[in-house]
Amino acid sequence: MTHIDTKIQHYIAPGRRVHLSGIGGVSMSPLAEVLHSMGLAVQGSDMSDSAAVERLRGMGISVAVGHTARDIEGAEFLIRTAAIHDDNPEIAAARARNIPVFERAEAWGAIMQQYENAVCIAGTHGKTTTTSMTTHIFMAAHADPTVMIGGTLPMLHSGYRVGKGETIILESCEYCNSFLHFFPTVAVVLNVEEDHLDFFKNLDDIKASFRKFAQLVPPEGRVVANADNPGTMDALRGLPLFTFGCAPEADCRAENLTWNRGRPDFDVVVGGDLYAHLSLRVAGMHNVYNALAAAAAAYTLGISGKAVRQGLEGFFGAGRRFEFKGQFNGAKIYDDYAHHPAELHALLDMARTLGYERVICAFQPHTYTRTKALFDDFVRELKAADLVVLTDIYAAREKNTIGISSKELADQIPGSLYCPSLGEAADCLRELARTGDLIITVGAGDIYTVGEALVG
Repeated sequence: MTHIDTKIQHYIAPGRRVHLSGIGGVSMSPLAEVLHSMGLAVQGSDMSDSAAVERLRGMGISVAVGHTARDIEGAEFLIRTAAIHDDNPEIAAARARNIPVFERAEAWGAIMQQYENAVCIAGTHGKTTTTSMTTHIFMAAHADPTVMIGGTLPMLHSGYRVGKGETIILESCEYCNSFLHFFPTVAVVLNVEEDHLDFFKNLDDIKASFRKFAQLVPPEGRVVANADNPGTMDALRGLPLFTFGCAPEADCRAENLTWNRGRPDFDVVVGGDLYAHLSLRVAGMHNVYNALAAAAAAYTLGISGKAVRQGLEGFFGAGRRFEFKGQFNGAKIYDDYAHHPAELHALLDMARTLGYERVICAFQPHTYTRTKALFDDFVRELKAADLVVLTDIYAAREKNTIGISSKELADQIPGSLYCPSLGEAADCLRELARTGDLIITVGAGDIYTVGEALVG
């Protein structure tokens, strides 16, 4: 096992004072709560007030709004999000005072060493849904897990929970090799495909990263891998695996698969024996694989098939994963986080099975580098919708140094409409919407606000 070596383990101890830069973030606020529960003195800062910030203040954690050098007073070490760069006043002040600065992933890696079981769910796509499904299963099994999800799970009313059980379940991202800071005892690999090419050189580089992630698992642990995904099997070739899929050779496989208005019903079979029968409340073949991955991870840790069935019976999806927003002018409005061609394929393939007269996809590409690198794939997948409305690219962490625009995508998709702003996209959808339509706002940026504007 070769972890990225850090010294943060020496600082994660009761009584130590830590400052979290960006403490209100989706994975920083749960980190603050976990560190607080471990006896550390936690303080932090964020650019604005939020529900997460108010929750932390209610626990006695001091949170400043804005970032200034004085905010880090008293801190023995800092933890920052990826969005906080070296020129941030807090980071610059810490460097000047020789106060150690660590990344968020390093902190989660240190924390998971406190748990007997660390279930780390990785993959190019499907992580949030599978982590959410796994959480439902372990909650049904009364395992009282600690959970970190990169999205909102309705059951938790947030993206995390702090439990007292022996299991921690974490969504594990490959970007910047973050998951190589982790200490998984069960590593789940859903799929390995091209993405984040602003960091990785190519697909081989991505495969190498996932292989290193799998190799972090100790001999007594398990690597749970998608037998039907070529990238996964190539990346992990030669490693001891517990596989899932629909192929006959998979260790945990789906059998007797049937469909009810796009929703799957199937048996989960392990070693020739029925483990659980599942009637999912979420649609699409991609969710068959997500459920199999969650069930396989549960099986490796001795969770009963009954808990798998009960947990997934109550799973209606994670936030921004084909999430129903309401109706407008007779059209049903949904929102989805898909921002990779494979995710678009799964989403639109599923949407076309639901019986709507038209599937209208309002898509906001996410980052210039991804749009450029996977341009032809985006064009191919978006053509599956009956009508496409394209808004400008969501920059996220990037600047448009490569001169690409959503207009170029629109030019390659017959009948598509280019609406540079979200307001224009909302106006366009108001004109288009009619009874029998399924309108999906799609992307990892702020496109969801368009659907919310439609339904009021």
